Amino acid sequence: MSGENCPDILELSDGSFAIIGTDRTDELDGKLPSDASRADYERIVVITRETLLRAKRDIPDA
Repeated sequence: MSGENCPDILELSDGSFAIIGTDRTDELDGKLPSDASRADYERIVVITRETLLRAKRDIPDA
């Protein structure tokens, strides 16, 4: 809303969350831990620690 262009976390009307960040799938795909995976339609998106911490207050506990 401020017109700034930066990472963000948005809650969608269905309760899901959308992440606006940097697509780093090509760089990080082969570096995922052995217990992590992604589907072909999923991307690895990176946001800053600051973005996640600021969003924390807006994420419900349940």
